[in-house]
Amino acid sequence: MATQVIQTVIYWLSEHPTVVGFRWSPTQSWGSTWSFLFTSIAVYIAVSAALHLILLLFRRRRPVPLGPFPALHSLIMSLISATIFVGILSSAAAEIRDTRWFWGRSKTPIQWLLCFPLGTRPSGRVFFWSYAFYLSRFLHIIRTFFTILLHRRLYFLQLFHYSILICMSFLWLEFSQSFQVLAILSMTLVYAMVYGYRFLTAVGLLQPASFPFVINCQMMLLGCNLICHCGVPLLHLFKGGCNGIGAWVFNSVLNAVIILPFFKFYVRMRSTLKSGDERKDR
Repeated sequence: MATQVIQTVIYWLSEHPTVVGFRWSPTQSWGSTWSFLFTSIAVYIAVSAALHLILLLFRRRRPVPLGPFPALHSLIMSLISATIFVGILSSAAAEIRDTRWFWGRSKTPIQWLLCFPLGTRPSGRVFFWSYAFYLSRFLHIIRTFFTILLHRRLYFLQLFHYSILICMSFLWLEFSQSFQVLAILSMTLVYAMVYGYRFLTAVGLLQPASFPFVINCQMMLLGCNLICHCGVPLLHLFKGGCNGIGAWVFNSVLNAVIILPFFKFYVRMRSTLKSGDERKDR
């Protein structure tokens, strides 16, 4: 019974015709044009700024009551992230199984995960789940509006971070960028844990951690991505090239722009909590 259930899940996640026959193109995929990308990011920033401005004009000091919506959003995002994680994991295993004969001894599975062969097109199982991840970024940005309504603050770093994630996931598909499978696996795993934690704390089933659990998970994600990033240029130089290396370089620059201020924030928060603990000990 359990084996049959697992086989059914694997079929729907990696063998269904919709998954196998996916193709990224302006005529077949919603949101796959450059104009949509720029417009959606501009609208997101404009709506966030307008909402923040409205609260300032009305001088509202109390949080806007949102009821169960933040908790419901966290639950949905956790389930979506977990589904994408399992989907792209099973799809990557299926792609490796079906194409390994073509590689011969020139490439190992880990090398394929880091470095797509030159000429790779954005179609098939893996890119179906990459597209699902791209679409989920538009649900992810709803959290910005919750932050504005509940805390009456508009964080530039959050706006920038969420906009960059939309842009990066678009580039993964547009240029069949290498490294995206590992990036999506790590990000969806962390998001599943983070949003699951937020849901459990929102409904009172879990007490908030002394040091923010979310911050620790994000630092773990950044560390994993940094380590994996180091393998891509080596494979590109010594293994015949990686597909979408230009987009990878651009994404690496964007990642660096995100990592630096976040790392400073992390160190500052750690030092603040450490000094607070020392005062309590005294």
